[in-house]
Amino acid sequence: MQVLYKSTRGNGKETVTASEAILKGLASDGGLFVPTEIPKLPCDLADFANMEYKEVAYNVMKGFLADFSEEELKSCIEKAYDDKFDTKEIAALVKNDDAYFLELFHGATIAFKDMALSILPHLLTTSAKKNNVTNEIVILTATSGDTGKAALAGFADVPGTKIIVFYPKGGVSLIQEKQMLTQKGDNTFVVGIKGNFDQAQSGVKAIFGNKELEKELLVKGFQFSSANSINIGRLVPQVAYYVYAYSRLVKRGEIKCGDKINFVVPTGNFGNILAGFYAKQMGLPVNKFVCASNENKVLYDFFKSGKYDKNREFILTTSPSMDILISSNLERLIYRIAGNDVNKNKELMENLIKEGEYEITADMKKELDDFYGNYASEEETSKAIKDSFAKTGYVMDTHTAVAAAVYKKYKEETKDDTKTVIVSTASPYKFARAVMTSINAQYDKKSDFELLDELEIVSKVKQPRAIEEIQNAPIVHDTVCEVNEMESVVKKFLEK
Repeated sequence: MQVLYKSTRGNGKETVTASEAILKGLASDGGLFVPTEIPKLPCDLADFANMEYKEVAYNVMKGFLADFSEEELKSCIEKAYDDKFDTKEIAALVKNDDAYFLELFHGATIAFKDMALSILPHLLTTSAKKNNVTNEIVILTATSGDTGKAALAGFADVPGTKIIVFYPKGGVSLIQEKQMLTQKGDNTFVVGIKGNFDQAQSGVKAIFGNKELEKELLVKGFQFSSANSINIGRLVPQVAYYVYAYSRLVKRGEIKCGDKINFVVPTGNFGNILAGFYAKQMGLPVNKFVCASNENKVLYDFFKSGKYDKNREFILTTSPSMDILISSNLERLIYRIAGNDVNKNKELMENLIKEGEYEITADMKKELDDFYGNYASEEETSKAIKDSFAKTGYVMDTHTAVAAAVYKKYKEETKDDTKTVIVSTASPYKFARAVMTSINAQYDKKSDFELLDELEIVSKVKQPRAIEEIQNAPIVHDTVCEVNEMESVVKKFLEK
């Protein structure tokens, strides 16, 4: 049976193909697209051990992207996973202390978002051709730091597209901001908003839901799509690296085929960990997904109590990509544990909009056994960086450190000694100040760019191209707006 896509808020009878779902980004009723079924892995687990990353990606993705031909999908994969990555492995698996770190930051923008956003532009333009779309596609995205640059880099100067990225001014690291503000490309536009990520994300969703604006732009030859993880074209490529990580452990003889492993995932918008959950539904042997939060611990509280409550203080932390109180992709999991009940899901999502909270049923909570949630304080995050460096010399970024700190709590609490992969989501170079001052507080006296040189010395890892490129790059984007001005800013850019 061909996998199609339906909305988490639709009637279940209305389905679209994978290419249509990728083009739309968000369903017209405000829901997220989910597959009508999760395809099973197309070959034995042992076979994956003999595959390189691109081959694994093809075999994982082809079931989800059923209306793409073999030639089309392989072409997208070849264009995505090329010399933009600084390692032939694409996703390196490194043993450190008592866990394996899946390094997803070897792409052009040194963050895990490259794993999906390197391929999304190719999936999108292929989808446009398949559906005879002649409009210019406008990618509209909110970012908490990493999606923005990765999307900008992926879509820069791609014919038939424009990309507009909103980010919280003052709510991302200096390196993250400079990466975005120096982005070249006549079709790129970056806007800082005077608010937080949740407000940026809500503003983007509101623009997507504005039917009058949609009609107005269609007349002018534009249509919106998304590069956020709400787009199924972002989520599907992420499933591949969970299978790849497992296959590397098998290839190295660390586990036998069929052995279960754990994944620890630093989590904000819930897309990354959801991709792992989909991999398990495909047949990957996973014991537990450890959902690691920072001090914005809305997901930890949800897994503990069954109540999702965003009515709390928004905390700016040293792991800004996780400074999120509305985890959009959680809706896909809620829909599933509600037994694909559209009405129940809509009721909960409406409660979130109106009251800022919702509570799942006892039966739904029982369906969350695949997950364990915990969080790390700023102090615990810093200590994880310092301890890792002192013990093994391995330097991790702040988001990965959140995961490492939570993994330590998980082991102490459960005594589980299952082989574990920590999903490492960013290069330490992206958060050099927080990383270096965790190793030694004396580094705080140095400038941000001096710290990059110091990090190269202590980590014995050469500065990535992405860092070298921005050091003397001119600022290209300088627009800042209020939250309520986002729509007018979009219209103004498209009128140029």
